[in-house]
Amino acid sequence: MADDPDHVIPDEDGFLPATSPPPWGTESRRERLNRLLDKARSLPDVPGVYLMKDHRGVVLYVGKASKLPNRVSSYFVPSADLGQKKQPMLDLVHDFDVLECSAEWEALLTENRLIKDIHPKFNESLRDDKTFPYLVITMRDDFPGVYVTRTPSDPAFAGARVFGPFASAGALREAVQMLQRVFRFRTCELEIHEDDDSRRFFRPCILHPIGQCTAPCAAKIGKDAYREDIRRFARFLGSRRSVMLREMEAEMEEASKALDFEQAAILRDQIKAIRKLDERSTRAEGWQPETESFILDPAKSLRSLQRTLGLDKPIRCIDGIDIAHLQGGETVGSKVCFVDGRPFRNEYRRYRIRTAANDDYESIREVIRRRYREAGEGNELYPDVILIDGGLGQLHAALQVFDELATHPPMVISLAKKEELIHIQERTDPVRLGRDNPGLRLCQAVRDEAHRFAQHYHHILRRKRVLEEDRPT
Repeated sequence: MADDPDHVIPDEDGFLPATSPPPWGTESRRERLNRLLDKARSLPDVPGVYLMKDHRGVVLYVGKASKLPNRVSSYFVPSADLGQKKQPMLDLVHDFDVLECSAEWEALLTENRLIKDIHPKFNESLRDDKTFPYLVITMRDDFPGVYVTRTPSDPAFAGARVFGPFASAGALREAVQMLQRVFRFRTCELEIHEDDDSRRFFRPCILHPIGQCTAPCAAKIGKDAYREDIRRFARFLGSRRSVMLREMEAEMEEASKALDFEQAAILRDQIKAIRKLDERSTRAEGWQPETESFILDPAKSLRSLQRTLGLDKPIRCIDGIDIAHLQGGETVGSKVCFVDGRPFRNEYRRYRIRTAANDDYESIREVIRRRYREAGEGNELYPDVILIDGGLGQLHAALQVFDELATHPPMVISLAKKEELIHIQERTDPVRLGRDNPGLRLCQAVRDEAHRFAQHYHHILRRKRVLEEDRPT
């Protein structure tokens, strides 16, 4: 018996998808699942993320796969048993999309990000704040410590250098323990100050006599020498580890030739742990979703920004606007919202640019028109401050559109990268604030979140386009 009839939904330009499935209701359940099974088996044999969708295009479930065809096809075979919670999804899924990834760790991170952004119905057990492990170095301390944490935004790590996220917590901890033998950094949580003379009488823990810590707690090393070790460790984490790995592989071969198989096995496991350090992302790749620079003292930041902008009323709601594209391709816009200095994700919006895809100014105008036409009529939350990612040109582009609308915002500003200058409406000269100014930090957090949100959507569309181009016609 066929499903309830429906029609294929066109895109925002009125076109049907290039490979649109048959209309809902024209297939029996078994025909639908067989069609999806054939599609799944034709997927490229690579890691990736898959998005199960209903007949309206709503994402029902997001999952990851080390090999896309194997994992996705397992949903549609006649013997599939998805468990009590996920089995009903088979009565609803009408199509699926996939995003190819370069490695399993990227699929893991992509899945995590998509679930948090989309909140699919059948990912209910994964909608929590599950985070990945990070490595932090507390650079502000006289004697920086090295820690593995899942909450790098904790105030205790303010000013710390963050590496990650990493895909495997176990491999990360094992690697840190091994690297501690080389760089001899501290992992304790003691407060150690250079000017504390009483350190001379402190008894260090067992890590010092076994050669895994230089014991700054007991004044066994000076501040400059210790920080030099930390700098070398940070450089090691941020670069290729080929030299150390070659040395360890040579030691492993020597141990094996000497029939010291226990030592060879230890070295083998250590090499494997170090290589696992490469299964992570970096800020340059647009990841680290849990370490976005959100504000530790939002009330103070809002008061500071209010003074800088000269506003009479307190600031409660801030919108951030950004544009993302690659040489004009797959141009998208984003709007994020901060309420009382914190991200308010229910008001996040994404826009696929329809006009002038390679023109940042026109793209900003389009986003402003689409976002604030109805908001100005009282149908949506209207912000106290609108922040545009860019310089004076981007600010003028936004103000041109607001001049056309019936409702004008209280304040529109833009924040330029690198120099971090704030351009303010109706002011000739930009404002330069100190790097630690709480108002500037809040603006940076809004700008960075808008950029992350736009880049993430852009990467989804770009991967889908590349996937379609690579498929045989």
